[in-house]
Amino acid sequence: MKTKKIIFNNTLFAFFICTILVISGYRSVIAQTGKQIKWLRVGSLHSWYLNWGSEIELGRTGQAREQQDGLRWPAQFRNQDTEVGKAIWIGTKDYEDRNGKTYPHKVIAAGPRECDEKYQLIPVEFKMLGRFYSPKVHVDGLPATDNELNDVVDAIDPNLKPDRMIVNKLNSYIGITVTRKIMAFAQQNHDNYFIYEYVFKNTGVVDINGNTDPKTLNDVIFHFQYRYGFGLDAFRKNWAPSNNINWGRNCVNQVVGIGPNKGDFDFRAQYSWYGIHSKSPVDDWGCPNPKDGSLAAVQYTGNVILHADTSPHDPTDDVKQPSTTMYIGSDCPATKGSDQFNSTLMDARYALMAAGHPGKTHADEVGDGFADQWGTDPGGYTHGQGFGPYTLEPGDSIRIVIAEGVSGISRQKSVEVGNNWYQHHANIGEPVLILPDGQTTTDEDEYKRLWVQTGEDSLFQTFRRAITNFKNDYKIPQPPPPPNTFEVNSGGDRITLSWSNNAETWEYFDGYDIYRAVGKPDTLYEKIFSCNKSDVVNVYEDKTARRGFDYYYYIQSKDDGSQNDINPGIPLVSSKFYTMTNQPAYLRRPGGKSLSEIRVVPNPYNIRASSLQFGVDAPDRLAFFGLPPECTIKIFTERGDLVDTIEHTDGTGDELWHSMTSSGQIIVSGVYIAYFEVPRDYRDSNGNLLFRKGDNITRKFVIIR
Repeated sequence: MKTKKIIFNNTLFAFFICTILVISGYRSVIAQTGKQIKWLRVGSLHSWYLNWGSEIELGRTGQAREQQDGLRWPAQFRNQDTEVGKAIWIGTKDYEDRNGKTYPHKVIAAGPRECDEKYQLIPVEFKMLGRFYSPKVHVDGLPATDNELNDVVDAIDPNLKPDRMIVNKLNSYIGITVTRKIMAFAQQNHDNYFIYEYVFKNTGVVDINGNTDPKTLNDVIFHFQYRYGFGLDAFRKNWAPSNNINWGRNCVNQVVGIGPNKGDFDFRAQYSWYGIHSKSPVDDWGCPNPKDGSLAAVQYTGNVILHADTSPHDPTDDVKQPSTTMYIGSDCPATKGSDQFNSTLMDARYALMAAGHPGKTHADEVGDGFADQWGTDPGGYTHGQGFGPYTLEPGDSIRIVIAEGVSGISRQKSVEVGNNWYQHHANIGEPVLILPDGQTTTDEDEYKRLWVQTGEDSLFQTFRRAITNFKNDYKIPQPPPPPNTFEVNSGGDRITLSWSNNAETWEYFDGYDIYRAVGKPDTLYEKIFSCNKSDVVNVYEDKTARRGFDYYYYIQSKDDGSQNDINPGIPLVSSKFYTMTNQPAYLRRPGGKSLSEIRVVPNPYNIRASSLQFGVDAPDRLAFFGLPPECTIKIFTERGDLVDTIEHTDGTGDELWHSMTSSGQIIVSGVYIAYFEVPRDYRDSNGNLLFRKGDNITRKFVIIR
């Protein structure tokens, strides 16, 4: 009986293990197809990316209020998103599937609204590479950077040319494997665009299990859609002329360098801007707030073609691509649904993909009219961009490279222009209105419009810089890296900033600049400190901070200006987004004047109420308040064992402790004794003796876990 029992149990064990392996294998397949999101946020342009191959509408949060979500520029300010949704469609003619059914047009789609990540474009790989990890940024000992959650690098490659690169690989039902690489650059002349490199290869892999059905694919077209929208700040703050700006009803779309507006441009591009809206009570260029002149829509957003293979056997750039630049109704039936067996839907999609170039672009059709009143589509109009048709035999591939950027007048200029426009419009002042060409005007609407329209030239400059970067194989000069660590500590009469010295080994390193914002992080920053290589330091004390105000900081490493590829002599600097703090520092209470003022907070400490004490971000924190400006704090158990020693030296009356022993262990429940001793004689600013060396006091406190 005993032997049989062992055999039976071993059989059950083997069955159990096999079951786990089967379930684990099943889950690994599902895990590949679940939604995953990564951010690129190292430069002035921030955006999120989806492992499904395209950033579909509401794809990140699912919230209609966040329909404008992504392509955020300038990214340090809130509500600057210009992306509504995107799509990638891959179509071919006369496709016979494995079941023997032939479709006149077979179109695999991801977006603009829906994705079928199991049976159309199937995620295989999704990772982010970086040249280095983001710095550790702390304010008063706690993590204080958005990068902690949103700049998650999977692997480091110190030889990587961009600062960050997302690699996204997908198989598709028709046997084309898509590899897209999305590159972000932090260097200040190249930080407002991303470069997308697509390789479409006929691998024959047709399903989630890796089964193959190799065949030649005819008349293959690779199609992208870009639905942009502007004025999110006005929508969020309730001065928008209508809520339909949120989904781009008044978006204006232009094409240059190809099609009807080929002209003499040295690039092929599609781009968009905020079109004037019929419901605005004032001239609507820039989407101004009628009550104060704030401008919500100064961005120009678009993409430029860097390369498109002529054929699978000719990798030279085909200047006739894209072959389609037709604008598309954003809410037309072909943009909805995700059914790869619906022939009617796929026929309609392929027709859009192969539509060619319109007789007039959308922007030329709208002209000087109200953008929201042109056309019949309630959602406005979207860029359509088709490459091909190509014939792909098994093993063939096509490479397409596109840069997408956002630009416009700077935030500082936007504030200036909006304020000047408002003062003239409201007759509360008459500032001199200087136009971009240096002339003056008394027409505030003309003044505002011409300044906003300079964003088009700024975007063209962005396109040309992306082209140069691509042609140079992404070998742009790099600034020194940011400090690996950046610490900001609040004090009683100063805020102390300190940072690591890793950047100082950079060949052209020439010091640091520190910037500060008051009250909130999404505002304009002021430079408060600068040093060069000759007088380099790694600590700065901000003694100009005032009590009662919150302060935010960032530090930039800089070079000597000799490497700047665009503006020689101007230093290249590390991105501010590596070190920008998202938590405030502030002047703390001044040091106490008597040891009797010292208290332990909370006392007792109860882990069950930790979130009510110092918040969920600091569940183990205790504070010692009313301290002398300098003292040594020793913490003992009730029986006299030394737990930790803290040197309080920042001149304030506050010290925080995270309930940890000197060996890094969280302390257990019990009664503890804190011993405070003054290390030297200490006098106030008038010379009066407050504390003598050796003065001391004890306090008991209780920990309940």
